[in-house]
Amino acid sequence: MSKIIAEAAIRGAYACMNRAEAMLSEAIHRHGRAKSIAFPDTAYALPVILALVGKRVEKLGDLEEALQVARTWLPAPPTEKLWLPYLGGTLDAGAATLVAHEAVEAMKPRLAFDFWLGPTPDSILREQGIKLVDGRMPGFAACVGAAPSDEVAEQLARDLQERNILVFMGGNTGGETMAAQLNRRGVEMNWETFLVPYGPDTSSIVHALGFACRAAFTFGGLRPGGIKETREILLYNKRRVMAFVLALGEVDDEKYATAAGAINFGFPVIADTDIPEILPSGICTYEHVVANVAHRDMPSRAVEVRGVKIRTVEIPIPVRHGPAFEGERVRKEDVAVEFGGKYTRCFEYLTSRPMDRLQDGLIRVVGPEIADVPEGARLPLAIFVEVAGRKMQPEFESILERHIHSFLSEPMGVMHLGQRDSVWLRISKKARDAGFRIEHLGTVLLHKLRNDFPAIVDKVQVTLFTGSDDVEKLYPEAAAAYQHRDERMGALTDESVDIFYSCALCQSYAPNHVCIITPERLGLCGAYNWLDGKAAYEMNPHGGNLPVKKVEVVDPVLGQWKGINDFIQNASNGAFLKFSAYSMINDPMTSCGCFECIACILPGTGGIMIVDREFSGQTPVGMTFSSLAEMTGGGQQTPGFIGIGTLYILSKKFISADGGLARLVWTTTRVKQKLGDKLRQRCEEIGQPELYGKIADETICTELEPLIEHLAAVEHPALALGEMI
Repeated sequence: MSKIIAEAAIRGAYACMNRAEAMLSEAIHRHGRAKSIAFPDTAYALPVILALVGKRVEKLGDLEEALQVARTWLPAPPTEKLWLPYLGGTLDAGAATLVAHEAVEAMKPRLAFDFWLGPTPDSILREQGIKLVDGRMPGFAACVGAAPSDEVAEQLARDLQERNILVFMGGNTGGETMAAQLNRRGVEMNWETFLVPYGPDTSSIVHALGFACRAAFTFGGLRPGGIKETREILLYNKRRVMAFVLALGEVDDEKYATAAGAINFGFPVIADTDIPEILPSGICTYEHVVANVAHRDMPSRAVEVRGVKIRTVEIPIPVRHGPAFEGERVRKEDVAVEFGGKYTRCFEYLTSRPMDRLQDGLIRVVGPEIADVPEGARLPLAIFVEVAGRKMQPEFESILERHIHSFLSEPMGVMHLGQRDSVWLRISKKARDAGFRIEHLGTVLLHKLRNDFPAIVDKVQVTLFTGSDDVEKLYPEAAAAYQHRDERMGALTDESVDIFYSCALCQSYAPNHVCIITPERLGLCGAYNWLDGKAAYEMNPHGGNLPVKKVEVVDPVLGQWKGINDFIQNASNGAFLKFSAYSMINDPMTSCGCFECIACILPGTGGIMIVDREFSGQTPVGMTFSSLAEMTGGGQQTPGFIGIGTLYILSKKFISADGGLARLVWTTTRVKQKLGDKLRQRCEEIGQPELYGKIADETICTELEPLIEHLAAVEHPALALGEMI
């Protein structure tokens, strides 16, 4: 390793530690050691410090202790005898730098600039979690500094987006920042577009490392503690979190120190300047600094060095595409043409045909094309997709159709919202000017269906109707198909099938967790139901969704079967022997961290509460969602706590062994709004038509005692059911 890097990193570490200690001294002088300190909406009190020091920091006095520990990690100041053929002292300096950075970020005031996002809430981590585990987001890049020009910054960001890499931005080069460069180019930056600007200081990039630490806590089930626990957290990130650092512009001492901190996590550094390199050797097995890489080559070089597995599909359209563009919005003033919304009929309908009925690859636009209408025109649209395949089954139609939303959201400059007959689609002026046409919607569907579902889709034909008469003529057929599918899915019960499906997608991050998906219990992430599992197995018999035979019944009330328990024991690496499909008290199913909601018991009420991951306030159990998730996620089996998909609440099997829906005493308004009339209907089905109005939410109370008073006043049925434990 270069002596230059070691000296610079250690100098930088001392400077960062001195700055943090000076800020802390002033803060304690002004507010006292008991002053609270925290990042908003996270249960992991200063996550990097929690991971590296093993201490929860909730007050300035806690932070003082953490900095004292981190200072002991600093090696002696640089001397002629410093250099050793391994990174030990420099890595220690890097770890101390990250602690100092997080201390500074926690103490400094929140940024007011509209494009800086600041620290990541736990809810965002879990929302993005499903993309991490299913491969849509194969890794993340921490971009430190600024590109030489706005155009280069956008090119780099787009190249990373097209590879579906999550991009964190922080730091500056000579006062310039990559985020400001993208802002001037009109690039949309938020979590949905995979472009996340943290702040203009080098210290702000510590939030990217905080994201990585919380991945270990949330999905990996790791717990902070001593040296052994810290080592496990760092190794978890090395093995499972595919991240890297892109160093843009001049690398000063503070950036060298920050890079050393990232190398502790196994994250390599790719630089665009001629800095000394560190390459793997017999002593340094994964530490990596690569220098002097051209900006156009940085994404591919970083992906190669870190070993990120990129899955892309080449689609012949004139704009970039990929999941990173799904979150883009096309605003009214930018619209070239739009379909649906509140203005016109717009629906999507996919059906299967015999092999000889289709002309594979045929794409037709029947009606006006984008060049035939004035700018900003509002047209009707019917997206009619016909597929054929030797293994195609009618029950797969709705699954393929549901993917139309994500497929048509991926082209840059195309906004697609909703599904079925509630679609709103816009094509931007920039996309049109780049050559994008309505026909290209069919091109995207053709290539994505062939690529993503090769085992069941052999032929694809797409017709795009843009004339009112044709759209209205096709609609009754589509509406009848929607209704038929709903009725068919509604008739599926756990008793009517001999096979359930596993989902082990999350094991890339939560190695001992496994979902068992039944017809009446979807995956806890809310993204996969029983038919999805069946289709996934048909497509890839060796993938993350496997059929699991129930075999003989162990307990019909709890929902236990010998075949399921045997599978659980093997799939969880022996961590669990069994689980109950219908109970949250007796051997509940494990949770990774991607759950949409958490259900937990409320002592003294005879019932449970359900809180969604977007809710940031306190709940009647005395904890926030993030605090509850710390007890529930990470592949744990915690009696009285389960992660669930929101729609599971409507199932007849919803905690049926524990009393079912009648146990629900409190939930959030967001859950009520999402379920709406379906929840009211379910209340009627169980003979409790007034139950919906008796279920409290945060507008009524967020503490236990007022909740108990409310339940007594409305005579909630849970009170008569008795305590659950």
